[in-house]
Amino acid sequence: MEKSLTLKSPKDGLELAATLHYPTVNKGESKVPAVIICHGFVGNRIGVDRLFVKTARALAAQGYYVLRFDYGGCGESAGDYGALGLDAMIDQTRAALDYVLSMDCVDARRVTLLGHSLGGATALLTAVQDKRVKTLVLWSPVAYPFNDIVRIVGRESYDEAIEKGSTDHHGYTLQPVFFDSLMQHQPFQAAPRFSGDVLLVHGTSDEDIPVDYSFLLQKVFWTRNDGICDKEIIFQADHTYSARKHQEEAIRVTSEWLTGLEKRHEQWHHWSI
Repeated sequence: MEKSLTLKSPKDGLELAATLHYPTVNKGESKVPAVIICHGFVGNRIGVDRLFVKTARALAAQGYYVLRFDYGGCGESAGDYGALGLDAMIDQTRAALDYVLSMDCVDARRVTLLGHSLGGATALLTAVQDKRVKTLVLWSPVAYPFNDIVRIVGRESYDEAIEKGSTDHHGYTLQPVFFDSLMQHQPFQAAPRFSGDVLLVHGTSDEDIPVDYSFLLQKVFWTRNDGICDKEIIFQADHTYSARKHQEEAIRVTSEWLTGLEKRHEQWHHWSI
């Protein structure tokens, strides 16, 4: 079962369009895990080639509640994306957490953020600020928000935004405040402050966000005292996993990793008793 709903972002008051997927299997648990999907730069909760719809349905079939939502100014949500920034996206992700954790049937100890591209950076930065996030799955994550987004939109567009007050990017009006917010955050520096478990997924043919980022991020996560960090590199996959086989592989490795993590934690629990 899937339900359309509206989230309210407390800081900016924006109404955010969202879809909640209910678990399609019953494992006999009174409380079940949840995954929140964070889309990328000027994206939406559907995803390229319906990537996030397919991911949500696959995870629901594994027994998860899954919430996917549109950031302010994207998809069906209210707001002007270019007038907001990374801080607003973090706040909106926390609003999604508020909603999921308000559900009595969700296990607060098993909440995962799955972020793609800029949504990966947003998920990581949210997890550092909000200890309710226990696990991260980062698909092709942005690691240098300002540099990466300026490279995607083009230096000329960025210069235009600074000089004229805005620039158009695929119909989105990006303002200097948007770019300024990207400068304020460094995921590489933030990563060691997240103590939960992490899965990195990246394609070797990603021309937007270099696959090297995931290798470097894993090394940073390995410096922590707590939490594991695994990595899956998908051969020839592009930034949005646009080929069907690459979509299926990204979803499969994510589902299998989360399932394996659950079993691993169960074993640790029994061992510690």
